[in-house]
Amino acid sequence: MILSLIVNSVIFVYKKINYLFSIPYRVGHRFKSFFNETNSVLRESLLGLLICAIGGLCAGLILGKMEYFLTAFPGLLVIIPGAIGMRGNIFGALGSRLGSNLHIGLLSPEFKRSKILSENILSSLILTLVLSMLLGFIAKIICVIFGFESISLVDFILISIFAGLISSVIMLPVTMLISLKSYENGWDPDNISTPIIAAFGDLFTLPSIILSTIIISVISSTILKYIIFIFFITISLLSLYYGIKSGGEMKKILKQSTPVLLLCSFLGIVAGGFLNSSIETLLKNPSLLTLVPLFSGESGNLVSILGARLSSALHSGLISSALRPEKATLRNFSIIIFLAIIIYPIIGLLAELSSVILHMDGLGYLSIVGISTISGLILIAIMLLIVFLISAFSYRKNLNPDNIVIPVSTSITDSLSSLILVSVTIFILEFLIF
Repeated sequence: MILSLIVNSVIFVYKKINYLFSIPYRVGHRFKSFFNETNSVLRESLLGLLICAIGGLCAGLILGKMEYFLTAFPGLLVIIPGAIGMRGNIFGALGSRLGSNLHIGLLSPEFKRSKILSENILSSLILTLVLSMLLGFIAKIICVIFGFESISLVDFILISIFAGLISSVIMLPVTMLISLKSYENGWDPDNISTPIIAAFGDLFTLPSIILSTIIISVISSTILKYIIFIFFITISLLSLYYGIKSGGEMKKILKQSTPVLLLCSFLGIVAGGFLNSSIETLLKNPSLLTLVPLFSGESGNLVSILGARLSSALHSGLISSALRPEKATLRNFSIIIFLAIIIYPIIGLLAELSSVILHMDGLGYLSIVGISTISGLILIAIMLLIVFLISAFSYRKNLNPDNIVIPVSTSITDSLSSLILVSVTIFILEFLIF
């Protein structure tokens, strides 16, 4: 019995030691299998995110230099996250719909006139008009509720509409070109189109807002300003009525997207409210102001990639709408986490590096990389669950996930990103001071 006990003990210890020594091999094998299976996805997504980082950096630098406009037009910061988010929501959803139609063969990657393409284009323009009007209205209400000093309601709405129209002139052809040509060249639009579309949205939204404020400043006549205001309100409402009454795909897009994007606009304005409440901290640390569009944009892109991939997988039958994540869903989660670990330190470095190059006050590389990475990982951990649940519930309710998932998830991301980024920043700055 004693001999048997000793032998069994030795065998038990041997097995445990052998298991411990096999862990590095098993982990390495798992990583190798993961990279082999997702190599093209990671490569395409990372390329799109890096391109988006350039757009976000440009937007951040512009925002960092917008002190004059933020002072001359009080409350303008409230509308900025909502405007950036709305551009990404409308045209990101357009890119996602085009990607899904390409995947299932309803749309050709060639630039040919088709009913599906025409209805998607017109729907995006109508949504831009209507949502820009509502965005200005909500921004003014938030300023009144929280007691922020702000410009008039008319100025808010006109700035928002002008900015929407100016940026749409660029965003519409860019979205179609990226979606169709990426598919034609063998790339998956779900991996690359949404981040690049968002990059262009980040890049052109702030200049369009600046140009809009200049236009408003030039219109010195109050009567003329009110005439333009009434004209755009009328056009927006009539275009929405026409789109809904026209039927077909356009009616479906507008009926599903308008309430969703209205909620998204509200969430974007809430994000702007968070930023406006901390405007003194942001203006004292220009590198943080530069980081805001970068962080929000890259977070939205990571979430959009996940949302677009889950939407296409649901359409294609690769995953079901079960509320328990399946193997394919968990693989997509792993892809997003891996990309997040890479991209958040990079955008922190970019924000601080741009401050050093432009001789602006910075927080230091260690601090800002820590703020970006910690905030990003907290945010992504929350958003993985939210995106999955939105995708599953929308598909279960016979709603097109392309119209629901990306707009809602990116808007929630905008709000949470501002809240988490500001909270982590204050905590780290106080900790460093202490």
